[in-house]
Amino acid sequence: MKHILIVTAVEVERAAVLAGLGQTSSDIDVLTAGVGSAAAAASTAIALTRASSLGSPYDMVVCMGIGGAIPGRAAIGDVVVGTASIAADLGAETADGFLSVDELGFGTSVIATTPIEIGAKIGAILTVSTVTGSALRATELADRHPDALAEAMEGYGVACAAAATDTRFVEIRAISNLIGPRDRDAWRIPDALAALAKAAATLVE
Repeated sequence: MKHILIVTAVEVERAAVLAGLGQTSSDIDVLTAGVGSAAAAASTAIALTRASSLGSPYDMVVCMGIGGAIPGRAAIGDVVVGTASIAADLGAETADGFLSVDELGFGTSVIATTPIEIGAKIGAILTVSTVTGSALRATELADRHPDALAEAMEGYGVACAAAATDTRFVEIRAISNLIGPRDRDAWRIPDALAALAKAAATLVE
């Protein structure tokens, strides 16, 4: 068994992952890192550094949680495994549209992942600082990222911490809603958490 760190944003996601894992293994640690890319990056970096200093570095970091799907590309209850984590709103707004940090020449907004086979949809996952809440924003993101299936708030931050330590990285999202105009009544968080638990069980297998 490889030494694996699973990173979630909030406790309810961690509980779902632990339920899927069953009896906790000493080879798998599940961390609640906090909401957003910055909190996730900081918490993950601390965990990776601590494990390395103790002589037991992690072989893989897996960011797991729920997320929103780009309409027409994934559905509520689906599980998405990322091919890349993309910082979708890291850049600059201009009169001619959005410019990514890549286009500005300040670095990269895309970090490739290590896709794994768990019977899920495969595609890029966007990391956003503000959850999409309008049809216009959803269309802009879909047009700008034709390979993206979903959005969440932590993947890119976890990916940055993993990349800094040359640790393999995976992002897995269970879909609770479609991005666009916010309709909390249409969200299916319990269904997404159940799908997340199944994904965790499959990951171990």
